[in-house]
Amino acid sequence: MKPVKMYTTQVCPYCVRAKMLLKQRGVAEIDEVRIDLHPDQQAQMMALTGRRSVPQIFIGDTHIGGCDDLMALDSAGGLLPLLHA
Repeated sequence: MKPVKMYTTQVCPYCVRAKMLLKQRGVAEIDEVRIDLHPDQQAQMMALTGRRSVPQIFIGDTHIGGCDDLMALDSAGGLLPLLHA
C-alpha cells in the first residue's frame, strides 16, 4: 500500500473525516503533519499544493486535495486502486 501523508490541525472536522475514510479503506498508518504545532510546515504545504486549507492529502507522490476531493475519489472508485497501485 502506498504511503499516505496528510497536513492537518487538531480541531479540523474534515481532517477527522478524511482519516476515518482512509482507515476504513485499510490505511493503517498516516504520516500526519500538524501545521498547528509546526507552523513552518504550513509554508511547505502551501508551496506543494497552492492551498492553505487542511486537510491536504497525498497518496504516494499524488496530491489528492482535501476531504471533499478524497470523498469524491472514493465515490468514483478511484481511491482503492490508487492506494494499492
